[in-house]
Amino acid sequence: MTPAPTTPENGTERHPRRWFGGVFSRNSRLRWAARRIIMACVLGLALLFGGFLWFANAVTSLKAPDGVKADAIVVLTGGYLRIEQALGLLRDGAGQRLLISGAHPSTSPTQIRKVTQASPDLFACCVDIGYDAIDTIGNANEITRWIHDHGYKSVLVVTNNYHMLRSLHELRRADPVTVFIPYPVVSSDLTRKAWFAEPDVLRTMLSEYGKVVLATGRDWFGIERGSGLRNDDPPKTASKPAP
Repeated sequence: MTPAPTTPENGTERHPRRWFGGVFSRNSRLRWAARRIIMACVLGLALLFGGFLWFANAVTSLKAPDGVKADAIVVLTGGYLRIEQALGLLRDGAGQRLLISGAHPSTSPTQIRKVTQASPDLFACCVDIGYDAIDTIGNANEITRWIHDHGYKSVLVVTNNYHMLRSLHELRRADPVTVFIPYPVVSSDLTRKAWFAEPDVLRTMLSEYGKVVLATGRDWFGIERGSGLRNDDPPKTASKPAP
């Protein structure tokens, strides 16, 4: 027998088939939405993984150019190895002047000179130290001010290979006119070793890639960012070491 239509108290007829059809329709929409969310997550993860492979390849392919010259040299602090490399370039005539950007305020020019065993005469004539930058964005702003103050058109950028892509991104964003030439400092040859099997190296690469993704996303979506400087006044620099 065919089931009788259901008649609620208000007199409106409600057929069981219509009720079940509504349930199935809602379930279908939920399954469709769930599939789309899963597909979006998978696609997002694939893009992130592919981006990391591109980043890793770009970093491991970076090489310090031979015989390169520019108007000036900048080094983003983070280790004395970077500063030593930059001082060597300055000594060899690769640039007219050097800015050490992002030094801690408690670090004196004399300390840097002694640790790097640099010539006092070289430091006295041709080295400036910036103390205002507190991150890579701050480095870019501090360096840009210094470049404009001196009227330089081309600059060698010295930093670690894994940090170079983000440094160039911030520098070119802050100053799209100046020519920035990468001079990566390679502490280990990533092309000849299974760096991905070393937890410390892999952690550093993943961390830096994450920062590159955030920096790119911030620019795409127009998210406001700070100056990265201790203060927005003209940067504090020192050019001569204490006796």
